Amino acid sequence: MCQHQTPCPSAEANDREAARILAAFPEQGWSLLCNGVIVFEDTGEILPDGTMIAPHRPDVHALAA
Repeated sequence: MCQHQTPCPSAEANDREAARILAAFPEQGWSLLCNGVIVFEDTGEILPDGTMIAPHRPDVHALAA
């Protein structure tokens, strides 16, 4: 899907969120990445195959310790 040089990570890759943004809708809280992943500002994701990834924010309490 990606035409960039160096290609963006695939939707299956662990670093899929590093793909370039194709379309951003900050007023709605989501962006479409080059690899077909939809990322939400709460860190949730929808993969191109319809798989949903729950928000995965860092544990604030763990950072404060």
